[in-house]
Amino acid sequence: MKKIEALIRPQKLNEVKEALNKLGISGMTVTEVVGCGQQKGQKEIYRGFEYEINLLPKVKIEIVTIDNMVEEIIRIISDVARTGEIGDGKIFVYDVLDSVRIRTGERGIAAITSPKEGER
Repeated sequence: MKKIEALIRPQKLNEVKEALNKLGISGMTVTEVVGCGQQKGQKEIYRGFEYEINLLPKVKIEIVTIDNMVEEIIRIISDVARTGEIGDGKIFVYDVLDSVRIRTGERGIAAITSPKEGER
């Protein structure tokens, strides 16, 4: 199992979710976050005063999936979230040692997939 963590522009969230849903990926955690990278922030003017915003809003999408779905999920997120500008985000992939579905006690792949997903 793998955990995919994608940091993307907030305005791209709905498009990414729709594209992942078409693939059959509906289980995800979405968190509003702030951060900076190469973009480094931006200058804003408020009531005549200029100030710099160092931390910019992003959305973090977390998906735990079976190994053979990783590349397709990365491709979809990359294609849909890409604007070509600095600040499009990053994708990280982690190994997941185990998972437990609290309701049933199922472990491993059974805990993260429905029967039709596990057959892929």
